[in-house]
Amino acid sequence: MYHNNQFYKKGLIDMLHLLWVLIVGAVIGVIAGAVTSRDLPLGWIGNIIAGLVGSWLGEMILGSWGPMIAGMAIIPSIIGAVVLVLIVSVIIGTRKKKS
Repeated sequence: MYHNNQFYKKGLIDMLHLLWVLIVGAVIGVIAGAVTSRDLPLGWIGNIIAGLVGSWLGEMILGSWGPMIAGMAIIPSIIGAVVLVLIVSVIIGTRKKKS
């Protein structure tokens, strides 16, 4: 099998970038959970999802400013993740009370 070196390296770099995005997303989710003192369902997976989605929302609403890691603006990402964790925990809390 013949691999074009340029594309092979690009695929490897893309995989490493994805790994960094997941790690940074998990850390942002953990920070958001610690700031709000609320736990999300699914543990670490919930934190990663909250970190990634919150990061995206934060950057869409607040813009990309401040320090960046793995292409994610840290301050807007944390703010977005904190807001997302609060919203999700309120929704889940409301559902649990109704049950």
